[in-house]
Amino acid sequence: MEFTTSQIAHVTSGELKGEEKVIQVATQDSRKVTPGCLFIPLISERDGHIYIDEALSLGAAAYLTEQEPKEGTSIRVENTATALTQLGKSARFSSHVPVVGITGSVGKTSVKDMTNAVLSQQGEVHASLNSYNNEIGVPLTLLNAPEKSSFLVVEMGARKEGDIEELSKMVYPDIGVITTVVESHTEVFGSLDSISNTKGEILERLPSEGCAVLNADVDEVMRQSPRTRAHKLTFGQLGEVRASSVEFDKNLKPSFVMETPWGRSEIKLNVAGEHMIPNALAAASVGLASGLPLEAVAEGLSRVELSPLRMEIATGLNGTTVINDTYNANPTSMKAAIDSLSLLPCNGRKIAFLGLMAELGEKTSMAHIEVKRHAEELGIEVIAVETELYGDPRVVNLDSVLNEIEGMRLDKNDALLFKASRVVGLEEVVKEIII
Repeated sequence: MEFTTSQIAHVTSGELKGEEKVIQVATQDSRKVTPGCLFIPLISERDGHIYIDEALSLGAAAYLTEQEPKEGTSIRVENTATALTQLGKSARFSSHVPVVGITGSVGKTSVKDMTNAVLSQQGEVHASLNSYNNEIGVPLTLLNAPEKSSFLVVEMGARKEGDIEELSKMVYPDIGVITTVVESHTEVFGSLDSISNTKGEILERLPSEGCAVLNADVDEVMRQSPRTRAHKLTFGQLGEVRASSVEFDKNLKPSFVMETPWGRSEIKLNVAGEHMIPNALAAASVGLASGLPLEAVAEGLSRVELSPLRMEIATGLNGTTVINDTYNANPTSMKAAIDSLSLLPCNGRKIAFLGLMAELGEKTSMAHIEVKRHAEELGIEVIAVETELYGDPRVVNLDSVLNEIEGMRLDKNDALLFKASRVVGLEEVVKEIII
């Protein structure tokens, strides 16, 4: 999105100093400054203002500031975080392309990646980077959308009730997707009802001519349906867009027949895991609601590339098969990854190295016990990493995982799964194991 510094000052009620500049890109991270961009110093654990000089040396054309301006072109504002929100809103209403908003307890980023792949069959798509889904990432996504974009796809996350409402006031999606509602971050939300209500906030900002894409298999999703007058399109086994005749190849990539109100199509997913099927159906629903033909939707799904650390299957030490699903974890995604491990066509041992599932509150202990029980029922060994919540056996720290694996004398017939909440940093171990 293109702005002049005068326009930025007007939108943010800021004071412009220095020569006029044209801005097409913005960042809050001084390490990602590119020549000609706008640098937005935010105050959190560190005060971003200390990086203004670095940003200017890297070629930033202008910067926001709450302090007395330094050299260069500056816009002084009362609060840089508020100014970022204002700029995100302005960018949204300066754009006339369809906007897709995606929220849900799990699957947001995967559905975003799949939606990107599907809509790319019809035009240029600008989508949230990785998991840029909060009050910082969302306005940056809107601000950094190229002028030539045909679609915007915005991932929207929440830490508390009201968060999706606030993001929706910025995004105003034409199509709103709720992937699912499960127990995730319950320490913060307190209850499944609270999570459901929060995800449903996206529906209230949909225009009547818009579309709500809803998971028909999840009661907590469908309960939110009355919150919008937009058209509804459901996906899942109970939905209008559903899968049948599901099969898997040796790398767990599914193929299936997708049945829709527009007809049937054979789908071959380029990602692993049975739990990716409803994500694909959600993305397909967005494509169909956007007017894409079935053939284009199928082609897009065959070309999906997921964001890092999500169901990556690789070869590890001694030829073992490794599933790297370390981006994050909650009970639902943990069981889904374990199911995927159980489906791998390996004749040897199947071992899950599992770390903490964070922010589950009073359900923490029972959730970890249930995950281990689920694995054992499928014949999978569980080794806990840096937590006692799964019981024994366990390794006390990340540095010990590699030694544990080397001592197991594994070979090409064995398979390993690595999964934990992001705070554990289990992905660092996987880097040492994959060859």
